[in-house]
Amino acid sequence: MKIEQIYTGCLAQGAYYIESNGEAAIIDPLREVQPYIEMAEKRGAKIKYVFETHYHADFVSGHIDLSKKTGAPIVYGPVMIKPEFDAIIATDGQKFKLGNVTITAIHTPGHTMESTCYLLTDENGKDVALFTGDTLFIGDVGRPDLAQKVVKDLTQEKLAGHLYDSLRNKIMPLNDDIIVYPAHGAGSACGKNMSKETFDTLGNQKKTNYALRADMTKEEFIKEVTSGLMPPPSYFPANVMMNIKGYESIDTVLERGHQALSPEAFEAAANETGAIMLDVRAAQEFAKGFIPNSINIGIDGQFAPWVGALIPDLKQAILVIAPEGREKETVIRLARVGYDNCIGYLKGGFEAWKAAGKEIDTIKSISAEEFAQIFNSNPSINVLDVRKKSEYDSEHVLNVQNFPLDYINQNMSEIDRNKEYYIHCAGGYRSMIAASILKARGFDKVIDIAGGFKAIKETGKVKVSDYVCPSTLL
Repeated sequence: MKIEQIYTGCLAQGAYYIESNGEAAIIDPLREVQPYIEMAEKRGAKIKYVFETHYHADFVSGHIDLSKKTGAPIVYGPVMIKPEFDAIIATDGQKFKLGNVTITAIHTPGHTMESTCYLLTDENGKDVALFTGDTLFIGDVGRPDLAQKVVKDLTQEKLAGHLYDSLRNKIMPLNDDIIVYPAHGAGSACGKNMSKETFDTLGNQKKTNYALRADMTKEEFIKEVTSGLMPPPSYFPANVMMNIKGYESIDTVLERGHQALSPEAFEAAANETGAIMLDVRAAQEFAKGFIPNSINIGIDGQFAPWVGALIPDLKQAILVIAPEGREKETVIRLARVGYDNCIGYLKGGFEAWKAAGKEIDTIKSISAEEFAQIFNSNPSINVLDVRKKSEYDSEHVLNVQNFPLDYINQNMSEIDRNKEYYIHCAGGYRSMIAASILKARGFDKVIDIAGGFKAIKETGKVKVSDYVCPSTLL
């Protein structure tokens, strides 16, 4: 028997490959499915099942393409909304043979009503692993407010109540030595306070996970899991519907998006289609020179979630400016969260644009030391802290405005095009995103603070608020 966790850091997502006696199953596959197929082929195994723990909100699953390419059926637990493609809808407790092992569907509603965990039992009849999806994370549980965006008569309190029952009646009675394999880790928006660890024993989770406290009442549980929830990213409901209704093949998406365009063709496409020009280079590289009106979201950060949070229309046409050799990766990572309408990329990247003599723009970026000097000599300058409210409330530069990047599109009317703004985040990734968006919207007087709040604090020259542990802010 083989279990392999396939973890994708930018989505904080875990897919799983299980194999026994020449038969394999994939749990919660990502959109690009070829790696799973190749993994099975190299081991001489046939993919027999594609298990889905629930209708995912934070990414578009590869279940449909993987099923079509391998012939393996898609399996869900009991569902309220039937998928619009062929699938096995398992009953609670239904067993699936995989080589010499057995996988049992355990219906665990709460994160969503169809949420289902899969219990792996070895050839000797011993329960060895539980694939928990978004029901149980390491250090946390799935947030209960997402399904209410899809099913109107559900409330987060009702879902939290279901989750309490699922955890107490279905999961906590299982053996302590079972390994818990969740669908997400730290950084995912599907939970509040997940651990950086990506698996653990169930016994240790019973001891350390706040949501599994033996003495916790249902009322206490509901209050704890529903408090401190930030609004989910706006693309979540759309991803859910794509996972229910189906989507274009990843091969079609890649063929359309992986078109190399000369600077002239790229410029014409931008002018004629209204496409967003998405520059995925590193923040400081972007600052030194970029195509006017392009937006920077760096490929080496939390790329897909920020695209999802800041580009409201999944059908929006997108043109890509990427480091050479990373164009296909960018198209794939856009498709992971449902942005399938990439229509090409700039051949040769920004350097080709520059060599063609095309117009360029820049964003001024200063060091934390420079900022400290400017701020101390004139504390009335306009400073935008674009971190999340919880980060700001935990610790911030005194007398600066919190302007969370998550809501920049909604809150832009709060700032003045005629004023100069110094922008920082935690480390420099989000501030450049914010600066690029503002610049594209006609805010020309934006200045990025490289290194963000971390660098500002380390100067020791700027007064910051007293630190408050983020856990006390929930």
